[in-house]
Amino acid sequence: MAKPLTDGERRKQISVRGLAGLGDVAEVRKSFNRHLHFTLVKDRNVATRRDYYLALAHTVRDHLVGRWIRTQQHYYERDPKLGLDLEELEEMEEDAGLGNGGLGRLAACFLDSMATLGLAAYGYGIRYEFGIFNQKIVNGWQVEEADDWLRYGNPWEKARPEYTLPVHFYGRVEHSAEGVRWLDTQVVLAMPYDTPVPGYKNDTVNTMRLWSAKAPNDFKLHDFNVGGYIEAVLDRNLAENISRVLYPNDNFFEGKELRLKQEYFVVAATLQDVIRRFKSAKFGCRDPVRTSFDTFPDKVAIQLNDTHPALAIPELMRILVDVEKVDWDKAWDITKKTCAYTNHTVLPEALERWPVSMFEKLLPRHLEIIYAINQRHLDHVAALFPGDVDRLRRMSVIEEGDCKRINMAHLCVIGSHAVNGVARIHSEIVKHSVFKDFYELEPEKFQNKTNGITPRRWLLLCNPGLADTIMERIGEGFLTDLSQLRKLLPLVNDEALIRDVAQVKQENKVKFSAFLEKEYGVKVNPASMFDVHVKRIHEYKRQLLNCLHVVTLYNRIKKDPGQAFVPRTVMIGGKAAPGYHMAKMIIKLVTSIGDIVNHDPVVGGRLKVIFLENYRVSLAEKVIPAADLSQQISTAGTEASGTGNMKFMLNGALTIGTMDGANVEMAEEAGAENLFIFGLRVEDVEALDRKGYNAREYYERLPELRQAVDQISNGFFSPRKPDCFKDLVDMLLNHDRFKVFADYEAYVACQARVDQLYQDPKEWTKKVIRNIACSGKFSSDRTITEYARDIWGVEPSAQQAQAPSLPRD
Repeated sequence: MAKPLTDGERRKQISVRGLAGLGDVAEVRKSFNRHLHFTLVKDRNVATRRDYYLALAHTVRDHLVGRWIRTQQHYYERDPKLGLDLEELEEMEEDAGLGNGGLGRLAACFLDSMATLGLAAYGYGIRYEFGIFNQKIVNGWQVEEADDWLRYGNPWEKARPEYTLPVHFYGRVEHSAEGVRWLDTQVVLAMPYDTPVPGYKNDTVNTMRLWSAKAPNDFKLHDFNVGGYIEAVLDRNLAENISRVLYPNDNFFEGKELRLKQEYFVVAATLQDVIRRFKSAKFGCRDPVRTSFDTFPDKVAIQLNDTHPALAIPELMRILVDVEKVDWDKAWDITKKTCAYTNHTVLPEALERWPVSMFEKLLPRHLEIIYAINQRHLDHVAALFPGDVDRLRRMSVIEEGDCKRINMAHLCVIGSHAVNGVARIHSEIVKHSVFKDFYELEPEKFQNKTNGITPRRWLLLCNPGLADTIMERIGEGFLTDLSQLRKLLPLVNDEALIRDVAQVKQENKVKFSAFLEKEYGVKVNPASMFDVHVKRIHEYKRQLLNCLHVVTLYNRIKKDPGQAFVPRTVMIGGKAAPGYHMAKMIIKLVTSIGDIVNHDPVVGGRLKVIFLENYRVSLAEKVIPAADLSQQISTAGTEASGTGNMKFMLNGALTIGTMDGANVEMAEEAGAENLFIFGLRVEDVEALDRKGYNAREYYERLPELRQAVDQISNGFFSPRKPDCFKDLVDMLLNHDRFKVFADYEAYVACQARVDQLYQDPKEWTKKVIRNIACSGKFSSDRTITEYARDIWGVEPSAQQAQAPSLPRD
């Protein structure tokens, strides 16, 4: 019998070498040695692990480049021979943390799917010099460190200075008989860096293009007020600060001018790039340079990933009307047919509402265009609903008040031909609550596109043991058609499959336990239930509800130490926005509970509380395959979709969750009896809002809740500073928008059901297999196919691009 492959050996089979299509090992070796030679500096003869990593990355990049070039032309007219541990080299790679959480990670899944489906697609964004901060926990508190991810360079990107473009700010607007001109602007240059995005086994390589801000060479040198040449050169930093750092807020709007500059910077550079490509591509046009924009919406689709790129709408209008001299109505028709908007949040504090005064100064022409768009829009509404002044106020892009503001979500809805939410329940809330008036006006605009994840990264790459187990039963077709996982359903009671799935999970838990001990010096029991809650720290995600359950379990153990308890390791991880006081207090509470629980000899190995420091994609790839229980416990109606929930489901964890976001569809696919569903539904939350939520009612009625809250309040978990959590408890009792106490009783009861099932490993694993078998809907390939057909008007192609080595026709 063949010796089973280790995870490292499995990863070798499916990692960079496979993705890049590297064939001849001798060629790989030659290329690797050549890169290693040039990586080493003259005065250094000993190669470090980083040297090996960079040499390997450049070798893979070389092989990708041929396919990459061929794909673009086609669209637009430890390896034993090396003696190195591949897995070890992969650890050298920095996470490109260029987003805050779900939104950026969703885009990364979409890029993978678009390449795998053979769609001619580009992903555009900002090449932040510093991404999402690195999180350190010091004395139980979050401390932020700069994420200098480019310090050793980035071997996967290619600078394209020849495509550098100007972006304008400030200035004034001049109207004349010849048209409108935006004058006396400050110019910042946008330099693109391209990263290849390979499709899975299809020779397609798409492009992610990220813009970096550069000062022009004459920046401020003509301005005699600066005081001299040296100061002018130093002031170049002011321009280049635009792409310096990612704003670390998730689901919270902070109206800073630099952030508005970032949003216009990416939009202005991208639209110039798209229009340049449109003009130079032939598409059957015989002109040397295309001048008519009539076919623009047939050839170009722009998907706005939330409101952050909303300025694409007025910017495209500005280019068409002011630069290309297209008349307004025609330009508006082109803009609407080109743009589509995805809404990602219903939280009011997350909606972008920029002060008019800031626009007036920074983007004066865009403000005029927005006013003109809004006037025509309101005239249309007024004609349909005469005398309904309140409706006009509700639907205006401009919000009146002490500080006049521009509602970017309204601008997106008005300027797009399609608007979608990201899970069915969320899309219903979008239609009937957030954009109710707009839905009444144009119901045909509104759609649902339930989010998905790429099974290449979130199963094959991060959990090769499970991928292998599945392949042995149903082949590997599921990797590009995840619905094929349903073929596992008839095998739910298969003893061998139950054994193999349980064994893979146990191996992943042992591996993650070793990682925790090595990296954090934390010892955990791999036989305990791994109860995992990882996502951004936010009141609506209710990490506090999890904390109350942990304290309740602790109190039960203390009250009756002789009773049998199901051992649990509770892992909570995620970053708090640096300015979000309550989120930082939540982290401090988790670490403080851990300090007491983990050092109490009465508890022993029955309960451990771990805060997973610096949660990020590379850590998710380790913890998700090891999880038994996935916590998805946001207040119903607050989480638009979630994607972590899907990753856990696909990797063999069971879900404890509310009927929120994509949890609803997960329960529908797998059967609600195969998830642990609890708590208020959206209608219950609305009813409670009408009645008035009274947290004290629950506090007085439920003794275990009262005990837990009192312990947090009186310093039991913070003996050195008894009033440490005063603000937190005050919030829970007096102004908790997310109704933690209202779901406490149902949550604790549901967790008891989790314990009960976990004591029957066979039945637990059967539910796991059912969940995996029913997770096919949640592939980003399905999501992207729906966007392509329903919004972009293109058909995904299974056809493979020509291999670069083949002669072209």
